[in-house]
Amino acid sequence: MITKKFADFIISLKYEDIPSDVTEKARLCFMDFLGVSLRGSNEKSGISALKALQPTLGKATIIGHGHGDPLNASLVNGIFAHSLDLDDGHRIAHLHPGASVIPAALALAEKEKVKGKEFLTSIIIGYEICLSLGIMINPHHRNMGFHSTGTCGTIGAAAASAKILDLNKEETLNCLGLAGTQAAGLLESDHKGSMGKHLHAGRAAQSGILSALLAREGFTGADTILEGDEGFLNVMSSGYDIKDGLGHFHIRQVYMKKYPVCRHIHSTLDSASKILNSLKLKSVDEAMVDEVIVRTYKVAAEHDNYKPENMEFLRQSLPVSLALFLLNGDLRLEHLKDFKFARELAKKIRIETDRKLDSLYPEKRPSKVILKLKGEKSEALTMLPSGEPENPLKRDDILKKFKMLNSEYDVKKLKILNEMESTPMDELMDELDLGGNKQ
Repeated sequence: MITKKFADFIISLKYEDIPSDVTEKARLCFMDFLGVSLRGSNEKSGISALKALQPTLGKATIIGHGHGDPLNASLVNGIFAHSLDLDDGHRIAHLHPGASVIPAALALAEKEKVKGKEFLTSIIIGYEICLSLGIMINPHHRNMGFHSTGTCGTIGAAAASAKILDLNKEETLNCLGLAGTQAAGLLESDHKGSMGKHLHAGRAAQSGILSALLAREGFTGADTILEGDEGFLNVMSSGYDIKDGLGHFHIRQVYMKKYPVCRHIHSTLDSASKILNSLKLKSVDEAMVDEVIVRTYKVAAEHDNYKPENMEFLRQSLPVSLALFLLNGDLRLEHLKDFKFARELAKKIRIETDRKLDSLYPEKRPSKVILKLKGEKSEALTMLPSGEPENPLKRDDILKKFKMLNSEYDVKKLKILNEMESTPMDELMDELDLGGNKQ
């Protein structure tokens, strides 16, 4: 019984059982989440959500915008975290766990005044549950059109919430049952240039909290929500591999991102970076380029929109993202603001699906870029983009990313995260002073 195994894991895991490298990774994921969300709090999707919801007074931090009630704070923070396409992810599970799990755990942890030790335990549990489920059902789930961040993320957020509230087994099963029936997210939202993609993460976080709060009050959910004949696995996947992966701590394999675009584009950008470095060029201009060929795996090659109409479309466009990278020598948020000028160079980019490279996916995410400048050809191959566990971003890299995204924030305050275990989370968030006065 998969659902019951999940519930047993949630209830039984203690902070003392968790290896130190896992707690350190959770701490790093939290830091990354805070930096990305703080910058994301200025984006249109999050501001729109704030105006629509008008969160009531409460003690849960709405990053960059004061405080509010936990349900709405978690939803908005999830939108903030996912709106820039800079949040963490897992290549095999095909989802972004942090944007769903952390907002739920954080809002409840502040409300319940639990200490950092319990908070870290809860997000490790949330990551483990949603990533185990994502690994179990993908790539089938994704190929059917589901966005795992919204679907599996809901169940991960519920698991983290159940741990924060210290639910018993019956309550935890009800919590998972209620989360499973709310799990939603369609890739049509992602690939058609809408903010619905951002909503997937926020709604997952909010639904996780709602499931836990209802379960605590005796509201029941199906205790076979995952494996039942009409449950998650049988309805929302064309095939799945039941693996008892709990306890392997899949958070270890979570990647962190350098570029604010879809992860399937990152290997291409890293290959372009290698070429520029080898040629000792900071950037190129359109007149220098005869042709650019990208040979990559099928899913990446399908991100072939040459005329994105808005920022959400742009983040899914391989040719325009690559053109922007080549023109700027990097791809940062500020480079995305005026992207239409890159369309001319994008016309010179040819994208091909390479069968050999495609056979390596999803264990690898390979992309070869061939750049032809005035008849001279340079090429580079990237098997896995930077930030994967095989080539991870270190703490200093995440601090640099945080500072780059939020130049006015004093990153020295983040030192409190180094010894957060004994600090109540409401006090920790007050010391970090991330609420701002924008509300």
